[in-house]
Amino acid sequence: MLQFVLFVGLLAVGSLSVGVDAWAQDTQSGSAIAQPDASSQSLATLLEQYLTVDDREGAETSLQAILVHPEVSVERVSEVLRESRIYEAAPVGMLPGQPVRVRGKTLSYGLFVPPAYDPKVAFPLVVCLHGAGFTGDSYLERWATRLGESHILACPTSMAGTWWTRISEELVLATIKTVRARYRIDPDRIYLTGMSNGGIGAWIIGMHHAPRFAAVAPMASGIDDVLFPFLENLRYTSLYVIHGAKDQIMPVWLSRNMTNELARIGIAFTYREHEWSHPHAGGHFFPRQELPALVEWFEHQRRDPYPRRVTVVRDASHLTDFGWVRIDATDRIAMFSEQLIDQHGDLIKRKVYAKLTVEVKDGNHIEVSTERVRRYTLFLNDTLIDFSGPVTVATNGRTSFHGPVTPRVETLLRDVRRRQDVDRLFPAQLTIDVLP
Repeated sequence: MLQFVLFVGLLAVGSLSVGVDAWAQDTQSGSAIAQPDASSQSLATLLEQYLTVDDREGAETSLQAILVHPEVSVERVSEVLRESRIYEAAPVGMLPGQPVRVRGKTLSYGLFVPPAYDPKVAFPLVVCLHGAGFTGDSYLERWATRLGESHILACPTSMAGTWWTRISEELVLATIKTVRARYRIDPDRIYLTGMSNGGIGAWIIGMHHAPRFAAVAPMASGIDDVLFPFLENLRYTSLYVIHGAKDQIMPVWLSRNMTNELARIGIAFTYREHEWSHPHAGGHFFPRQELPALVEWFEHQRRDPYPRRVTVVRDASHLTDFGWVRIDATDRIAMFSEQLIDQHGDLIKRKVYAKLTVEVKDGNHIEVSTERVRRYTLFLNDTLIDFSGPVTVATNGRTSFHGPVTPRVETLLRDVRRRQDVDRLFPAQLTIDVLP
């Protein structure tokens, strides 16, 4: 889908990219466009049509009907989006082999829903990634009884446990989306964990998509140090790391190296190094004695959906939304393959990635620092800024934008449809070119 950025009448200082949608351009040029009759349909009905229709033309028709609806406003649309979803009764208990579509293929995940589940109450979701030689369903049986009645559990299956691949990354995101479509999930209490290969996946997927998770808990795992710069993405995501001191499959120094790096760059974490051994797995397992503390820790973790400070590190294959920011264009940087870093090119070896840090200061002042970034987008709402006053954006110490920012229904809805996420709403956007 085309990317649309905020159209505002403003004084731009520096280099600001501002776009307008095709409808606005035609309207301003005087072209006549037939508007759908919205008076006979509720705003909620039109919003549902817009967000669920498959074809682009149908979405545009619904959008234009919304924009002329007598009730339309940013506030009213936001209210309806947050309140309109009604969850029906759904199956509970152990639900293995649930289908999920990824890249046109049907994959699967195991699901456990506590019998006490109430569709009127938002439940936390634990996503657990299995190790090599296991499946999501086999982990489902191990974990469901341990978590008890307080969490919904989803365990996707990745063939051979290759959680570092791009398709496995997409599988995790698709599993979360599929579960949330059927069950009422608290978006600020989604937890990602995994054991062994699954722990590697928890690190990697958690780093790339940190704003989606309240916490990440890798077990008996580690990652290549060429990926260490991406730990910065976890600066505002809670971390709980578990490893066995006697692990002979994934040596404990892997987690020790990870936590040493986290400490070096100033990221908080909890680290548990246990001395337990299993008769078959040795030290390479997750002792049930460690679970109560982890579950209790989960209970205290909540995502901040709009942190005022964000740091994001990206390779060229992950130029996607990261909460309320996105890196859009970069200098030449490393690009991961479908197998992540199976091809250790020179840029990966030298850790040549793009980095952006943004912070909202008092008085609508936004400070941005970048490395190897040529263009970025800020997604804004009234939690982050005060729309009644002008906004200033300074990039690398130079003012790149100053002026009013106006929230718009169209900006809000196009972003919601693109993200398919009604939990975080952004009625304004600024896309800024970084001056050399």
